[in-house]
Amino acid sequence: SVILFFLLMSVVGLLEGMQIAFFAVAKIPKSERGDNIFAKKTCELLFKGKGRNLPGFMIGRQLCVVTCFFVVARVTSLEIEDDETNVFGVSDSLQNFFNTGLCGAIITTILGSISWQLVASAFPIAMLSNPFTYVFLNICLFLEATGIASGAWVLAMIHKKIAGFKRDEEYIGTAEERAAKNMGDNADELHIGAGHALKLPGFADNAPEGLKELFSKDPSVREYIEGYMEESARKLADAEAGESN
Repeated sequence: SVILFFLLMSVVGLLEGMQIAFFAVAKIPKSERGDNIFAKKTCELLFKGKGRNLPGFMIGRQLCVVTCFFVVARVTSLEIEDDETNVFGVSDSLQNFFNTGLCGAIITTILGSISWQLVASAFPIAMLSNPFTYVFLNICLFLEATGIASGAWVLAMIHKKIAGFKRDEEYIGTAEERAAKNMGDNADELHIGAGHALKLPGFADNAPEGLKELFSKDPSVREYIEGYMEESARKLADAEAGESN
């Protein structure tokens, strides 16, 4: 049961992280999606044609996650008979609480969902570079192709017609079109702070190899440069604020 629990938690966590990573890379240019062979194969499969495989993955993923959680719920559920000793000798009231399965639900939510989503939101390219990502993408697309949940397409189409939804590209263009028009992020609108994963500064990715090696050997160098950049950004913001006044 323990092996099955952690195995299924890993599967569910991977699927949760894949969902976040796929939506993150859907809005960036192909040139920024990494050069890992599995990342390229995953993106090619996910976004080929008219992009139907992304929502198809969502359907197959949900089927897979529901199946895994059903088994995990059976593994983590407790049911102590009246003539049996309570777990760890706890009181009957606490044992009744354990029997509800709520503890198992909290554990599975943290281990198998939230933690993986947070990692994938900060490192989507690394998530795509995982070979298992490509494997489970194919599994989810196969589950969707079985037609078990094809009714979801019909309901989504009805919702689209009623709400008048359109693709994001019709409003803001593709990632390549936005890059060509120099439509970058507005630094004043970036969501940072508690609850928002903050990626490493861009200079670290584009720095010379010697400087990257220095970063890895001496963390104080990275801290110094990051502090200098933050201070420069603060002074620039203060200067802009002074000019506007």
